[in-house]
Amino acid sequence: MTYDDAVAALYQAAHDGFVAERKRLAGEVRTAGDRAGAARLLKLARPPVSAWATNQLHWQARADLDALLEAAARVRGGDVAATAAYRELGARLRQRAAAILTDAGHGASEATLRKVAANLAAIAAAGGFDPDPAGALSGDRDPPGFEAVGGSAGAAAEPAAEPAPTPPPAAEPAAPPPPPAESAADAAHRVAEQRRAEEARRAERARLTAGLQAARAERDAAARHVTALQQQLRDTEAKLAAARAAVDEVEQELASVDDADE
Repeated sequence: MTYDDAVAALYQAAHDGFVAERKRLAGEVRTAGDRAGAARLLKLARPPVSAWATNQLHWQARADLDALLEAAARVRGGDVAATAAYRELGARLRQRAAAILTDAGHGASEATLRKVAANLAAIAAAGGFDPDPAGALSGDRDPPGFEAVGGSAGAAAEPAAEPAPTPPPAAEPAAPPPPPAESAADAAHRVAEQRRAEEARRAERARLTAGLQAARAERDAAARHVTALQQQLRDTEAKLAAARAAVDEVEQELASVDDADE
């Protein structure tokens, strides 16, 4: 196995298994006779999960990613009409990244997806993954600056209802069309998501409240049981004391009878 093949395989591996896969691939490269390449491979750091998800778009959604780079190149060339395609592809890749993260057991949080969007904007502005190998980002990229893109940096992969940047133009910047207002469908989706989140919070609170009440009831029952046992113990001790007194009294009477017989 060559070093380049090992790098490509490593950055397609599961994020949680990165370290183990790196060690395994380094062993194969070393076996192939490239000890220097094996050493270089072992020095590659595991990327953050947002960079890992961006890499997976190269391996799992290559057609859309290539189309995004092509649209970015057209915008840089002054084709304002390509901005809509660029924005649509960015939104589609963002959704695909969310699915990749979820399928891999990672949280597709808004913060993580914004980092993925910033990575896509930076790759689109640069025209590729350089200086990293294609599909092998070692870390998150800073989005293009505000002046360079003529809009909000890092939002290339946001849904179409939100502002998205255009890649930096090669010569004269092409003014992007104004961002569309939130559509009725997007607004309804957002409200539905908020409602589901609120219902989930209420359900979790109800579950915890029921658990707390059950624990308190169990505690109170145990306390009553302990109190009853303590009362039984006191009653038993009182009976024992009475029995001992009766024994003493009988023994004294018996002693008196013995003295009289003498």
